[in-house]
Amino acid sequence: MTVLSVRNLSIDIPTGDGFVHAARDVSFDVGAEELFGIAGESGSGKSVLSKAIMGLLPGALISGEILFEGRNLLDLPARAMQQLRGNRIAMISQDPLSSLHPFYTIGAQIVEAIRTHRKVSEAEALKEVIDILGRVGIHDAEKRVHDYPHQFSGGMRQRVMIAMAIVLRPALLIADEPTTALDVTVQAQIISLLNQMRREFGTAIIMVTHDLDLLSSIADHTMVMYAGNRMEFGPGEAVLTAPAHPYTLGLLRSSPSQEKRGALPSIPGQPPSLLLEQKACAFAPRCPAAMAICRQERPPLRTFADGTQSLCWLEDKASNTAAALAPVPAEPAALVAQRDIVVSAKDVRLTYGGRSLFGRRINLEVLKGVSLELPRGTTLGIVGESGCGKSTLARIIAGLLPPTSGEVTIEGESVVDIDRARWIEMRKRVQMVFQDPFGSLNPRRRVGSIIGDPFRIQNIAHGIERKNKVRELMEIVGLNPEHYNRFPAEFSGGQRQRIGIARALALKPSIIIFDEPVSALDVSIQAQILNLIGKLQREMGLSYLFISHDLAVVRHVSSEIMVMKSGQVVERGETETLYHNPQHPYTRELLAAADPHYRKTGGGLADALGQGATP
Repeated sequence: MTVLSVRNLSIDIPTGDGFVHAARDVSFDVGAEELFGIAGESGSGKSVLSKAIMGLLPGALISGEILFEGRNLLDLPARAMQQLRGNRIAMISQDPLSSLHPFYTIGAQIVEAIRTHRKVSEAEALKEVIDILGRVGIHDAEKRVHDYPHQFSGGMRQRVMIAMAIVLRPALLIADEPTTALDVTVQAQIISLLNQMRREFGTAIIMVTHDLDLLSSIADHTMVMYAGNRMEFGPGEAVLTAPAHPYTLGLLRSSPSQEKRGALPSIPGQPPSLLLEQKACAFAPRCPAAMAICRQERPPLRTFADGTQSLCWLEDKASNTAAALAPVPAEPAALVAQRDIVVSAKDVRLTYGGRSLFGRRINLEVLKGVSLELPRGTTLGIVGESGCGKSTLARIIAGLLPPTSGEVTIEGESVVDIDRARWIEMRKRVQMVFQDPFGSLNPRRRVGSIIGDPFRIQNIAHGIERKNKVRELMEIVGLNPEHYNRFPAEFSGGQRQRIGIARALALKPSIIIFDEPVSALDVSIQAQILNLIGKLQREMGLSYLFISHDLAVVRHVSSEIMVMKSGQVVERGETETLYHNPQHPYTRELLAAADPHYRKTGGGLADALGQGATP
């Protein structure tokens, strides 16, 4: 049974610069119990479609039809749409913390959602809340229902959002990046939960995500969007394993999930401005297989034997872009002196003092004797679930947090208990690049000032000399030096991350610590940043500590991987050896959770585990 039918939907959003053509002639159907995936780069129209279905685009010019359970949502009055929203159509937002009110308990917030749409007492609603929290895996729901959002981990907050979305048994659930920035094990739990809910309640799910590998293993059907156009559509596995459109293939080849080393073949260029109406193929300026007709006329919709549809002039699916997108040859690895250790940590421990309980002081041991060595010019990947101590260890190495005990040396010099003047000097050698490129940049300062801060703080360069150094850094990381006076908001996500990298390079450090630097980026932008990181390492002999929950990314960039659990190192080894032959049960669990194909086929790692397809 079809729950949602979108027909020839076009969306134009008025702005001060003109109309943004956010969607053009988009059509698709979603059936009961179906998981429908929408993929594409930022600005492709994914979230705009979701908002249009939810009726959250006031002032937009929308044509076409959005038929939900037989009714056209575009014709409904605002009051009727309010009754549907949250009741029959629900949404899970990407950031659960900002979507939950910090002043109210989670129970009060879900009770409010229930009582808004149904006439039940507060006690009855609370009973339903406790039941649904238990269903989504919140243990001790009777007690946790009275807790506040900040008392939950990221995965638990996402479960709360799912509970709020499904408590009224909606017919349609829109999940906007529900697993972005979650650990692989938590991600697997969330996906399992969504699958359980749609089969139990018959709910149709639209999942918006940039994780193509995940989507290929769970989506019944997938739609790939670009510049507001539906470029490809079809069965999820067919679209994301044997794509018909060059754009889909470009996205897949940008992903580090495949077994490939060297530079990732990222899609060149940038998406077009949506202020300009596209008369021909929107992807033609970036397509390596573009023909003359692609730049002159809008392409036809082609249907292939496996059920996929492609908006493209290319007729042959099997060879559409194979020659044009030839594999990128692996670049030679940097020659490094393996015995030259730039970072050494020995038996590092960190204990936080807790509150007194029954006259005894309770201490929380965060790091429990962690040791590591980082050879010059290499990358050590650090993986593990949230709370395992990865970022805490990074802050200790960066000098932002003193350890309780243990020894940390940088290029042979101890960083523990040194005086302030010596530490300021040593800080030049260690820099960090953070997960959120926008949150780590001051929005009120110009990019030139931001990148020039290390020179100012260390009193190294002034005036024209500093300006020239900043422009040189911008050129090194692939930014236009002419954009020196722009603000961070005027750059894309990938460009903002380049700004953060330029700032980290300013003082010519020996070590750069990357803390989840690409987790929130589209795969095409992610590929550009990973290529840049590798290029800088080869050219400048940099040493990296690379922290990420994405094991595919860590595998691509790291020569060695260290696995942490509960403040301890449980396994460390050469990347490919550890990936193909993990020794510790926790490492096997992480890898099984990270690769949905292992879970789906029961092969590879699942065979090694001897437990089918379940992590």
